[in-house]
Amino acid sequence: MSTDTDANRDPNGKLAPKCQDKRIITTQRNEITEYHIYSSLAKLIKSKENSAILQRIADDEKRHYDYWKSISGVAVKPNMFQARFYTFISYVFGLSFGLRLMERGEELAQVAYEKLGDEYPGSKEIMLDEHEHEQKLLGMLKEEKIDYASSIVLGLNDALVELTGALAGFTFALQKGRLIGIIGLITGLAASMSMAASGYLASKEEDSEDKAPIKSAIYTGGAYVITVFLLVLPFFFITNVFVALGVTLLLALLIIFSYTFYIAVAKGYNFWHRFLEMAAISLSVALISFIIGWLIKVYFNVDV
Repeated sequence: MSTDTDANRDPNGKLAPKCQDKRIITTQRNEITEYHIYSSLAKLIKSKENSAILQRIADDEKRHYDYWKSISGVAVKPNMFQARFYTFISYVFGLSFGLRLMERGEELAQVAYEKLGDEYPGSKEIMLDEHEHEQKLLGMLKEEKIDYASSIVLGLNDALVELTGALAGFTFALQKGRLIGIIGLITGLAASMSMAASGYLASKEEDSEDKAPIKSAIYTGGAYVITVFLLVLPFFFITNVFVALGVTLLLALLIIFSYTFYIAVAKGYNFWHRFLEMAAISLSVALISFIIGWLIKVYFNVDV
């Protein structure tokens, strides 16, 4: 039976002196917390390939924890709230998103730990090995959500650009909320079928083993339909069509923000560059369409 004294011995069997350096205790707690996250996910997920990768990372985290324990001389408990939180996020929103989100959070504290390399021999090598090895293993994960990200972006982007533009044009030309909503819904649903077909054909041309054409079509069309329903919703509930249009544009920005954040974290992209680019395109098209709608109303004297 192990004792507290046994638990505080270093890898060479020598009793480690208790350490008061909070940076070491914090690093140690992070390692054991991550061990619990990775090992829990390894047991939860169905993919044997992903499970094996996660277990390898978990074993690395445990080894790093043992190294820091040999220096601190104390056994540290994991942050179970954090462990459960990231396990839940990773299970629901995907491994790539949840685990990379966790890694991003750690980067904020990384600067404080860099000095440890100068004070404790071997720690710099372990920290470097941990970062590089972890990133390499995370890159090996296979997830349907990420494999079909391009199909989802295709559906979202087209729906946002085309429908915000169409709704802006309809708003000034028609100025009747329910009518704008119905026409927008019909236009959007028809376009979603066209986009699903385009997604199917595009995927077939790629000839990729990771992407099935039918699934690509479902993801593209599904993303388009969901976006359509969200964008037309304000016109059915808000009487003032210009306020409804404003809410629609805010919803469009929220959709762009949410999905861009998801992809930026999951794939390690630059968030602000992608968000601003997509937002600028959608809002520019909406503004141009709004002006066209106003010109049509004035020139043709449209009064619905």
